[in-house]
Amino acid sequence: MKIIESPREGMQGFSRIIPLEEKVGYINQLLRVGFDTVEIGSIVSPRVIPQMAESLEVLQKLDLSGTSTNRMFLTVNARGAALLGEIDQVTHISYPFSFSPTFLKLNLNSAVSQSLVTAELVINLCHKSGKQAVIYLSMAFGNPYGEPWSMEVLVEWVNNLYQAGARIIPLSNVSTEIDPALITEVFSTLIPMFPDVEFGLHLHTANHGWHEKVNAAYLAGCRRFDGVINGRGGCPMSGKEMLGNLKTENLLAFAVKKNVPMAINEKVLKEAYRIEREVFYG
Repeated sequence: MKIIESPREGMQGFSRIIPLEEKVGYINQLLRVGFDTVEIGSIVSPRVIPQMAESLEVLQKLDLSGTSTNRMFLTVNARGAALLGEIDQVTHISYPFSFSPTFLKLNLNSAVSQSLVTAELVINLCHKSGKQAVIYLSMAFGNPYGEPWSMEVLVEWVNNLYQAGARIIPLSNVSTEIDPALITEVFSTLIPMFPDVEFGLHLHTANHGWHEKVNAAYLAGCRRFDGVINGRGGCPMSGKEMLGNLKTENLLAFAVKKNVPMAINEKVLKEAYRIEREVFYG
């Protein structure tokens, strides 16, 4: 079971601009916990998401000695991907794709066809630079904007990403609560159809009811889960009431309950919790 910790998600919508050194210290601590991946930051417009303006500076200041954790960085366009492709500290480049025109307009100021081309460029660039492309599929569990959604449409777009070369595809609900039965249906459909794809769950949810949703994905074969300590953040450009993220604490408790072995350093994790409180509460 892989846990992807995303301080980027937790920080991006936070109102107070967190000082650079605080971000660096917190992420350095997270890199020592034993998570599979830490999503460090994003290349986005500082006008739109000012919290991420120093993301590349954070990246350059990280202490990577003694960590085997993957370092993921998000881009919203091909230019950002090209820049990240030249940076050794980055192991994974993520891109938020969707077949929802409204989502893409709000988040990337892009159209579906254009976004698919960008996803292909990110995948090809990662292949050439020895990095892994992580293509997030937003609106994978329905569409709150009233646009067409069905299992057949979802399969079609997953296949489009697959044909483009995507092999890591986390699925996200973005801004609406979803039923565990739908999670079961989605993963039970996609995993057998695309056995060489690593599907993940990037769940935006209130804190209640999380276990049923995570368990539904796990029982259907999903082994990649995104989380944020304290469940902070969400999608600030969704245009809908923003839900928080799945708590990393809950994912770790779930792994214990399922007797899943995790290479987590509890002492380092406890210190990460302490630093997180300082970063967000001062």
